[in-house]
Parts: sequence; C-alpha cells; structure tokens
Amino acid sequence: MLIIDKLCYYSKLRYVNPTEKVLYCLLTLVLLIASRSVVMAIVILSLNYYLNVFKGGLNGKRYRVLLTWPLSFLIFGTIALFVNISKTTLDLYAIPIGSYFLTGSKIGMWKGFQLIMTAMASVSSLYFLSLNTTMPDIISVLKKWKLPKIFVELMMLIYRFIFILLNVAMNITTSQKSRLGYKNYRTSIKSFAGMLSALFINSLKRSGNLFDAMEARGYDGELRMIEEHYEQNSKTMLMIGLLGAVMLAVTIWIKVCGIIYI
Repeated sequence: MLIIDKLCYYSKLRYVNPTEKVLYCLLTLVLLIASRSVVMAIVILSLNYYLNVFKGGLNGKRYRVLLTWPLSFLIFGTIALFVNISKTTLDLYAIPIGSYFLTGSKIGMWKGFQLIMTAMASVSSLYFLSLNTTMPDIISVLKKWKLPKIFVELMMLIYRFIFILLNVAMNITTSQKSRLGYKNYRTSIKSFAGMLSALFINSLKRSGNLFDAMEARGYDGELRMIEEHYEQNSKTMLMIGLLGAVMLAVTIWIKVCGIIYI
C-alpha cells in the first residue's frame, strides 16, 4: 500500500462526508488557478496545513516532507523564469559572462513565484483530499455526480493495478538485488530493463486473469462496490460556500482591476 493511502486510513477526517471534501478540493483548485494570487495561495496553504495536521492528525514533519517533493520539481521547472541568458540586461539583476549576461526581470521573478505558490497551494488541496479520503469514497462521489461509467471504472481498475504492479516490481527488484543485479551501473541498467519487460508481460497476464475472474462472477459491463453512508454536515457545507464566495470575489476583483502583484 502507498504511504498516502496508509495515512488516509489513519486520518481523523477519514469519516467526514467525502462529498464535502471533494467539493472543497475542486473549489480551491479552480479558484486558485483562475486567480493566480500569491496571497490566496498562502491562505489556502495555511488552511490545508491546519486541516491536515491539526484536524486530520497527520504528523507535521511528514506533511512538510510530502510538500518538498513537488516543490523541488517546481523550482527546477521554473528556473527559466528566474534566470535568462541574454546580450541585454534586464531590470532585476545582471551578471556578465563574457559577451552575455546572466540576468532576470522583476516581472519574470514575480511570475515564477506566482506559479510556484499557485501550484503548491493546488497540490496541498489535492493532498488534503488524498490524505483524508479513501479511493472507494472518491469513486462513490463521482458515481453520485453521474460521471461517465467508463471514466469511473477505469479509475477503479488503474487504482487496483497500481498496487499489483508495485508489488510485482518490488519482488523482482529484491530478487535481482539478491543476485547482485545492481552491483554497478552497467548491470543496474540491464536489470532495470529486465524488470520493466517482466513487469509489462506480467501486467498483460494479470489483466487477462482479472477479466476472466470478473466474467466468472457475472460481470455485465458495470463494476459494483459497497458504499458507505455518510451524514451531510450543513455547517461544513456553509463554510465551504463562504470560502468559495470570498475566493470568487477576490478573483473577480483581481481580474477586473488588472492587479499583477498580489
């Protein structure tokens, strides 16, 4: 089982109505991307930290480690916005390198910072959903919202196969390591390629076995699962609605006024 799934089942918010959590996640994602506001991103980051750590019971250090993974990717992905190599200098800084300059602009720096903060706040909302809501509950919500059956069933099957293939990959890697398959760079590349090919063949075989098992149990084109019943909390829905109204008002204000630095 993935670490995020393990943490989800231990969360104190595990049995909160999943519809409320999915709505909160989608609402914050849409409005964060629409506004691209640094202030709004900081507010959502702080709110999600409070919900995950203080309300959900997640260890603060572990949550910060989870956030460093996408942060490191974002920093490397936005270097082009912070640093430019040009023959002309920009308004923020300029470091001469021969006949060129290592330079950057204020607007480029701010746009990069905006992008990182918006993406991190969006990731924190997705973490809130995945760390406090099980996949069966998310699938149940999508079914209630009448999403296409093929979309929901593909989610279920992909989720199932992630764990199957991870387990097979770990077993193959352990077997290779016991035979010194990773003793140097050359053998590591060869072993990794062998593991991928074996994993591909195994996935095809298991998918065929899964379909045969489903048909043997009366599969008629629709996957059915037991769904838990959750009480809807009107107070929570009101708070989500108020948060959405405030974020929407701020987004409209930013767009109408044409504000950049906020």
